[in-house]
Amino acid sequence: MRRIPITAYLEALFATATWGGTFIATKLALQEASPATLVFLRFGMGVLILGAAVLLRRQFAWPSRNEWGYFALVGFVGVTFHQWLQATGLQTAAATTTAWIVATIPVFTALLGWLFLKERLTSRQVFGIGLAALGVLLIVSKGNVSALAAGNFGTPGDFLILVSAVNWAAFSILSRRGLEQHPAARMMFYVMLTGWVFAALWLFGFGPGLSEVPHFTLNGWTNILILGIFGSGLAYIAWYDALKAMPAGQLGVFIYVEPLVTMVLAAFLLGEAVTFVSLLGGAATIAGVYLVNR
Repeated sequence: MRRIPITAYLEALFATATWGGTFIATKLALQEASPATLVFLRFGMGVLILGAAVLLRRQFAWPSRNEWGYFALVGFVGVTFHQWLQATGLQTAAATTTAWIVATIPVFTALLGWLFLKERLTSRQVFGIGLAALGVLLIVSKGNVSALAAGNFGTPGDFLILVSAVNWAAFSILSRRGLEQHPAARMMFYVMLTGWVFAALWLFGFGPGLSEVPHFTLNGWTNILILGIFGSGLAYIAWYDALKAMPAGQLGVFIYVEPLVTMVLAAFLLGEAVTFVSLLGGAATIAGVYLVNR
């Protein structure tokens, strides 16, 4: 059996802890920047960092002509549209609620694989899907599940975050083709590059341009730099390095760290309450995701 180096565990922990913190940084950055400005700046930094990593690892190669359309589709889905959903959603959704909902992505990936790729679902996975769904309903309704029957699904942001989880699951399935043909870092570089181009069109075509940038405070720039350098650059590199060293199923366990980090940081930095219902819903969500991934 191949021995997994300790650095792989540390890189996986770094990536998931960083992504858990990005929900906090996004909430704080949105106090000064619109979603369009935030996504453009964040992923512009990510493109530079991932591009440098690809060059340093001597993995650079131009995609073939017919691959650019594929990368454009995946970049729009996984970067531009996904980040619009999350940044817009976080304007009204709590960071902790967002993290718990995002943790259900493996559940939606399994469902989409069953629907479109004819992948088999076991009875254990079906039970896990139901358990994770119950956990999310408890979280967004704050324990008042009966309110959902009246059509009250938490805040408008909660709904957008839920759509973003489904969207990321679709992105994961779309990415499989590219990952069969390219190293992960190079694949993510082109996905992020095309997504950033769409974000630029969004910002300058329909958004405020760069008019907000001169008004950023030190705190605003600090949060944007955290998102760009760590959340969209270094964390992706660390995650894919860890993926090379350990099985995907084992790496997937580290995803459970993400909402826990968000919950702790949100309590300290945003004053979000940690309630019994949120803990119960979070435990149900994690248990359900574990059953789906097991």
